Amino acid sequence: QVQLVESGGGLVQPGGSLRLSCAASGSIFSINAMGWYRQAPGKQRELVADITSGGSTNYADSVKGRFTISRDNAKNTVYLQMNSLKPEDTAVYYCNAVVTTIWLRGVNYWGQGTQVTVSS
Repeated sequence: QVQLVESGGGLVQPGGSLRLSCAASGSIFSINAMGWYRQAPGKQRELVADITSGGSTNYADSVKGRFTISRDNAKNTVYLQMNSLKPEDTAVYYCNAVVTTIWLRGVNYWGQGTQVTVSS
């Protein structure tokens, strides 16, 4: 099995910053794409940003220029630096990883989610 453990969520004022981390562990042969999704109350889960093992990134239009995704392949960890936060960024943020397991199976894993609340 593979576990994704997220950290770094919390309450922040508009204009503030937060950094999310997600560490993958377990029966990992390799990790392909890693990413962050979010789900606000009453809305569908949406992609925030993702990053390939080679470092290519993709962002939702709503976060371009404010959020930065990065990863440390040696630590199987992905980060999301969130700056200039807005109330509309409030959501549960989920880490996602496309993993090739030690049994050479491709599996999509999710973290448990971390709450980000942007409010004054």
